[in-house]
Amino acid sequence: DVTEIEEKEAQAKQEEQIMKEQELSNLLHEKRYLKALGLAISLDRPHTVLTVVKAILKEADGRKHLEENIVRLRKDQKEAVLTFSVTWNTNSRNCHEAQAVIETLLKHEAPDSLLQYPGIKSAVESLLPYT
Repeated sequence: DVTEIEEKEAQAKQEEQIMKEQELSNLLHEKRYLKALGLAISLDRPHTVLTVVKAILKEADGRKHLEENIVRLRKDQKEAVLTFSVTWNTNSRNCHEAQAVIETLLKHEAPDSLLQYPGIKSAVESLLPYT
């Protein structure tokens, strides 16, 4: 019977999730945005990433800080942020943050580099009607 083992594994995953969420909250409070972005992306939390982006943009020189943080993300993280931005861009409340992220990616990534992203074609197709 593996029920007990599965329950322990599920409980361990849930505890790990809670710990990561607490860490994310602490990072936001401490204004350690790069780590917060990385953690939110790894947790696959688009809304949390949006919250981090909004917090960065509220700072003095927010656009500059957003650029600094996004440029330092790994390629897979940049791709995730681009994917999240496509969704944010469809909502008028979040479109400004989405456009800031997209602008940063377009400004700092070479076109050849952007074309390497697996979901770039669908992302561009989705962005066109709203941008």
